[in-house]
Amino acid sequence: MTLLVLDWLLIIEKLVLIAIIVFASLGIALYTTFAERKVAAILQDRPGPERAGPFGLFQPFADGLKLIMKEEITPNSSNKTLFILGPGLAMTAALMTCAVIPWGASVQLFGRTIDLQIADVNIGILYIFGVVSLGVYGIMIGGWASNNKFSLMAALRGASQAISYELAMGIALIALLMTTGSLSLKTIVEQQMAPGHLWNIAYQPIGFLLFFICAMAECNRTPFDLPEAENELNFGYHQEYSSMKLGFYLFSEYVNMIMSSAVMASLYFGGYDIPFFNEALLPQNIAALVGVGALLIKIVIFIFIFMWIRWTIPRFRYDQLMNLGWKSLIPIALVNMLITGAWILAKL
Repeated sequence: MTLLVLDWLLIIEKLVLIAIIVFASLGIALYTTFAERKVAAILQDRPGPERAGPFGLFQPFADGLKLIMKEEITPNSSNKTLFILGPGLAMTAALMTCAVIPWGASVQLFGRTIDLQIADVNIGILYIFGVVSLGVYGIMIGGWASNNKFSLMAALRGASQAISYELAMGIALIALLMTTGSLSLKTIVEQQMAPGHLWNIAYQPIGFLLFFICAMAECNRTPFDLPEAENELNFGYHQEYSSMKLGFYLFSEYVNMIMSSAVMASLYFGGYDIPFFNEALLPQNIAALVGVGALLIKIVIFIFIFMWIRWTIPRFRYDQLMNLGWKSLIPIALVNMLITGAWILAKL
């Protein structure tokens, strides 16, 4: 009977944690759209949105309300079921990534130890790769179900781009796994927090650079936004979408950017570790909250870099995109993996 009660308490804890993380991710994604417009305005020497609320802080709510109130249009020639499934799958896949990310150390509440991680699976990185691959289906289904040649061309670009850059990303991660010996994100973060151990960026700088470039391609961010090339493909794979179906596609891109930043922070920058500070000096709950804040700061820095690059570098041509993936990133990733293997053997 006691075990049954504990199981129910564990389920309730996980459901509450899922709700907090999902709503926090959506809230951050909502204001990331506002931050993107402000960063673009600063880089282009203009004020940006400033009319909706003080300093334009209500602009994301105005944009969301506009999308909700727009008319739902479903083309007569589209596949109705798949047309609805596409944006839902893209948004679901984007949110599922958060399940294995360790957001902080454990906390003590009501006499129970609660981990700030939904699921600590020992194949967390493989889980992320599987979920990221599902997001491509959301793009492909949406582009094909629209029955629009421009949408289909954009969806094909997105699929080929994802396949090309996932290879380089996977090989870069193999080098990281060779140095950590684990697929669990929590284990990797705890290793970086151990005394005498540096963050993984010190051991795998080339691997991080490869992962970062591939993450931009996976998130369809400039200069890799070929699936959304407005001036070439009339707004890309979601051209026929309107109202909140379009909102799901747009929001999923920002959620993907947030989750990619969280994964990079966890794999290469110590996750919720605070540099040059001993968390053991603080009470457990306060240390956990400070760790969550440290991880969020790292995520915000990565998001700013994503935005900075978008408004600084022009879009690649499609042939340049594929050449970079197949002829540059994959060979560099392979060489990096071989060098890492030789370094590990030399230490033995």
